[in-house]
Amino acid sequence: MKQTDESIGLRKLVLYRDAVLTEAGEAPARPVWRASVAAVVRNPWLGSGPATDLVPEQARIAPVLARLLTDRLIASLGGVDAIESFGKAAIVGTAGEIEHAGALIHTPYFGNLVREFLRGESIICFADTRAEAGESLIVPLWHKTQAATRSHYQTVSVRVSDGPRADEIVVVAAASTGPRPHPRIGDRRTDPAVTTETLEVVSS
Repeated sequence: MKQTDESIGLRKLVLYRDAVLTEAGEAPARPVWRASVAAVVRNPWLGSGPATDLVPEQARIAPVLARLLTDRLIASLGGVDAIESFGKAAIVGTAGEIEHAGALIHTPYFGNLVREFLRGESIICFADTRAEAGESLIVPLWHKTQAATRSHYQTVSVRVSDGPRADEIVVVAAASTGPRPHPRIGDRRTDPAVTTETLEVVSS
């Protein structure tokens, strides 16, 4: 892996995993594991201006990150078939542009490959920001094949204690093996039609 580390400026990988065992005093129908994997990489566009073409570095770095992160998600959550929801995120250090955060995740070189590796079909929920080292970011998740399924709308909190440094970017992929504990708020495909005309409380 050393060649990969050097080629994309990878400094470290951070994996978190958790499971909610009880909620409201009762165990969920089944244990659900959530995980996130964060890669801390050197910002390849540091010091460049807003006219810089981001695509060459996207095409070089993002596919490597997509494979590194999803391989570790799959291993930590019991296999690709166990994964039901996914999300992505990036944090650029203070010396970079906010566009640099998006450049490594809002691209087919990352998103399309994450979707393929995790056998998903949905658009991948995302978050991106600029921050100092150690700041947390909330990563949204939803179902990887059924985006309208509200039971899988959830979030994971990601934090790298020493990243991103000013000249770095943290890139994150996250996933879950199931829904929130005790989900029961319905589904967008079966919701009643609701408008201001159908609700007296807001139409009067």
